[in-house]
Amino acid sequence: MLVNRLISPLLLLLLAVSAQCVCAEQASVQGTRVWTDPAKTRLVFETSSAITHRVFPLDDPDRLVIDLDDAVMQSNLPKVDLGDPLLVGLRGGVRGGSHLRIVLDLKQPVRAKSFALSPNERYGHRLVIDLTPKDGSSVRRVALPSFPNSAVRKGAGRPGRGPAVIVAIDAGHGGEDPGAIGSGGTLEKDVTLAIARELAKLVDREPGLEALMIRDGDYYVGLQERIAIARERRADLFVSIHADAFSSANAKGSSVYTLSYGGASSEAAKWLASRENSADLIGGVDLSTGDDLLANVLMDMTQNATIEHSTEAAAMVLANLGRLGVVHRGDVQRAGFAVLKAPDVPSILVETAFISNPDEEKRLRDRGHQRELAEAILAGVLGYFRKYPPHGMLVDASPQGGGGGAREYVIGPGDTLSGIAKQHSVSISALRARNGLNDDMIRVGQVLAIPEDS
Repeated sequence: MLVNRLISPLLLLLLAVSAQCVCAEQASVQGTRVWTDPAKTRLVFETSSAITHRVFPLDDPDRLVIDLDDAVMQSNLPKVDLGDPLLVGLRGGVRGGSHLRIVLDLKQPVRAKSFALSPNERYGHRLVIDLTPKDGSSVRRVALPSFPNSAVRKGAGRPGRGPAVIVAIDAGHGGEDPGAIGSGGTLEKDVTLAIARELAKLVDREPGLEALMIRDGDYYVGLQERIAIARERRADLFVSIHADAFSSANAKGSSVYTLSYGGASSEAAKWLASRENSADLIGGVDLSTGDDLLANVLMDMTQNATIEHSTEAAAMVLANLGRLGVVHRGDVQRAGFAVLKAPDVPSILVETAFISNPDEEKRLRDRGHQRELAEAILAGVLGYFRKYPPHGMLVDASPQGGGGGAREYVIGPGDTLSGIAKQHSVSISALRARNGLNDDMIRVGQVLAIPEDS
């Protein structure tokens, strides 16, 4: 009898300890975020530890179920934007006493991809669920500008290219990745997007130029995907916009970077490239896919020529930023930025200012200063294109590029003298006379002056 009396309290104690251990092993969902970009809708669950999960669909009506094992919800589920093309809303509840079930009410059937992200310097454990339409269509179609009335046109016979010279504008960071944060709370991702949008407006106003926004909202685009978007549209120049940060609040000024396969031009450049190249770990990219796009496409001869052109463009942008204000370094810097590794697209990275400097942070938030930065970048871009016009581009060859001067045409593959004459409404004889040609032989890369009158 005495033994039974002793065992009962001991058994109760063991059961209590066991229950506490079970509770301690439960993962907690500490936050949930929803992002929508042109390719997908993304859900991000921040959890206290790695978590086991299952995802499966239900129909009539369309739903997606996410079961999280040994998990407890410690935050409210976010409200979904009414304009989201895939989601109606999220709801959750307890399943089996210690598990969590999240139900996504959908507007249409979806495909779901899930992956886990390990902790980094900014976040702990995260579970990412990416949703795309089951029919394969885009989540949100992005309207790209066209130039039906432009007097300046690219040459014909270039499959996959639009009529204009394409400037890819890459707003750094976004979505899960805020980038650097100023002492006043300014997020780099917000500043870069604002400047990128200003630059896109200016580019679109230039006859014959077209802006391609790599991201045009608060969402993250993987570094390799940024390159792929620019290459898919056969961009003529890639401009990545950032706002620098340093441990000292006194650091100030603009910098412009190009790619280096050797050593970085300074320790600061090496540190900055390392920080930017880790953005995929913060922004949320499934690195387990083994995507070796860069390894497959980087060709030495092409890349070397691209780097040379990148340096020319960077030097012109830096010179114009110098006219606007102080520059951090007076020459173009080099480092191994992953986002600059397109083998066939000249690419530059512009650090507009130091967001870690309170004075520069304040200016970066000012719409007027954002526009001034965009204007300085555009001036450098235009200077580069006047010096190195893409094949088939008709450019203004006047000293200021302001119109009223001679026009020049860069011959591209498939061009003929008769075709160029017809395209620009001049006679072949006038075209020959203006360029001192004895016959109709022309070569790719040759520059022809276009007479004003036939």
